[in-house]
Amino acid sequence: MHSLAQIPYISPEDYLAIERGSTVRHEYINGVMYAMAGGSLPHNDITFNLGSLIKAHLRGRGCKANINDIRVLNKATGSYLYPDLLVICGEPILTDLHKDTVVNPLVIVEVLSPSTEAFDKGDKFAHYKLLESFQVYVLVSQDQPLIQKFTRNSEGWQLTEYAGLDSVLTLEAIEFAAPLSEIYEGITFAEPPRTAPRLVNPTENG
Repeated sequence: MHSLAQIPYISPEDYLAIERGSTVRHEYINGVMYAMAGGSLPHNDITFNLGSLIKAHLRGRGCKANINDIRVLNKATGSYLYPDLLVICGEPILTDLHKDTVVNPLVIVEVLSPSTEAFDKGDKFAHYKLLESFQVYVLVSQDQPLIQKFTRNSEGWQLTEYAGLDSVLTLEAIEFAAPLSEIYEGITFAEPPRTAPRLVNPTENG
């Protein structure tokens, strides 16, 4: 999640040097570092719920899930981005010996928040789309049981929505399925608005 704090234009090399010594994560886009705000408890719970389900499913399948701290480099734009969750099948393609940046995610998951939703659905997705390995983008609401999945096909990107705790998210690229009730386990949603009480017309009898 981005805060408003920015650092003026710097080179990719300087970004990585600063980032690797920083206690605060930054994304890097068009020569600018953007500080990422801390996540909420529901955001973290949803990320770890889904990450744990996918990690257990992938055991022995030649794929691996990573949460939060692995950067993705888009070589076409030079951007460095942090997905909430990513899946790589086969060997990760690393950018250097630090082993903290990859270029070949298959699945990327972002858990939405008010401060990042527009960016995750817009510019961030546009950067991810340029990754040759990237096939599935999953956007998870934290305010309601709703997940949007974008799958790459020969015609572009196909959207599938999963709404309600009884729905089952499927990620065909990794042969994964899980009910939203498990993905949102422990999450309390805001109560729906209650019907307003009927106002008594003072001209009525009584």
